Amino acid sequence: MVIQSPRATTASADELLAHVATLRADADLMDGYARRLLATAATLSGCPVAPEWSRPALERQATACTTAARQLRTAAEALDTHTRARN
Repeated sequence: MVIQSPRATTASADELLAHVATLRADADLMDGYARRLLATAATLSGCPVAPEWSRPALERQATACTTAARQLRTAAEALDTHTRARN
């Protein structure tokens, strides 16, 4: 039985640049989440009834958000470079 693969479609430069903008916007969101998590951790550090694990957990999540933001920006830059090189 022979199965034909669908042809690959290519995105236009405008579509790719829209993805670049989306990746950058998502990176900004992730940075914002990291700031909010760190602010919450700082607030909880002064709260005597906050569980001991809460601040380290929030800090780890903030670090993960910062890492994700960096990776999103790296992907955006690579896609932007690729898109501009095509034209």
